[in-house]
Amino acid sequence: MLRSCLLAALLICATVPAPAAERYTLDAAHTYPSLEMSHMGLSIWRGKFNHSSGHVVMDRKARTGTVEVKVQSASIDFGHDKMNEHASDPDWLAVEKYPTIDYRGKLVFEGDTPRAVDGELTLRGVTRPLRLKINQFKCIDHPYYKKEACGADAEGEFNRADFGMTQYSEGEAGRIRLRIQVEALKDG
Repeated sequence: MLRSCLLAALLICATVPAPAAERYTLDAAHTYPSLEMSHMGLSIWRGKFNHSSGHVVMDRKARTGTVEVKVQSASIDFGHDKMNEHASDPDWLAVEKYPTIDYRGKLVFEGDTPRAVDGELTLRGVTRPLRLKINQFKCIDHPYYKKEACGADAEGEFNRADFGMTQYSEGEAGRIRLRIQVEALKDG
């Protein structure tokens, strides 16, 4: 009898599905990858990318997840036409040869909240590790879409010379801060 009860309990446990990771698609209208860099030490230039896509897969119970963001490099917008043209040139983003910038990584949790992404940035055909610190993360039931939405603000820093951009790569001018303000809606 005890053996039958144990067997029945095991069969019941085996048929209960394990919680699955949930997928969230980036909301392009509320996602803004951007770059910040020093301009001769006088000011900070900020440019955002107007076209991006991607998704996040997250299992909060298991404290795991992945992030994938694809940016159209020609969509760079500094709010200054000459700077946009220069940023698109072969010595900078080389948008004709490299039409996308990709970031892929794994979420790093502290407790129940993602606090970083350990990933790789592919820029100008070069892939290098890049950790993004998550400054803010929050999920809510979206009042308009009637499904869960999550948002985050993440940032990291890299040297432009590491990606083959040697012009203006000395000192502080060579440091580029990548920021991604993102909102994503749960699929389904």
